[in-house]
Amino acid sequence: MPQLDISTFPSQIFWLTVTFAALFLIMWKVAVPRIADVLESRQRRIEDNLDKAAEFKKDAEAAIEAYENAIAEARASAQSTINEMAQNLATDMAAQEAALAEKLQARISESEAAISDAKTAAISSIRDVAQDVASSAVEKLVGDAPDASVVGSAIDSALKARS
Repeated sequence: MPQLDISTFPSQIFWLTVTFAALFLIMWKVAVPRIADVLESRQRRIEDNLDKAAEFKKDAEAAIEAYENAIAEARASAQSTINEMAQNLATDMAAQEAALAEKLQARISESEAAISDAKTAAISSIRDVAQDVASSAVEKLVGDAPDASVVGSAIDSALKARS
């Protein structure tokens, strides 16, 4: 094996040193700076992305807070509107109930007056009917027709006794 021949050792060591030095210089001046630049740019992108994520998180939290505030305001507004509408309905219902009560009271008064008139008419017609019935009954029993004024005074006294 030629690598193990001692006579070629000095030239192998020379070329090993030259190759090692050349590769070391190439790595030191070209490859390592490029790798370092790539790593630095990657680190900058990661930090930028983290900063943007933190900003987006703050924006999202602010949006959530604004959303919750808007919902709370909407709920309060809705509750206020519901209360206002309930009060308006209660007021309207009270007004309608009062108007209905007034109409009913007027109808009750009219009905009482009509009943009173009907009662008075019935009583006056009862007096006439009672006078006719009493005259007819006395005439059938006795055979003579009684005096109308006597029958009328008897019916009047009987009606006064009942009232």
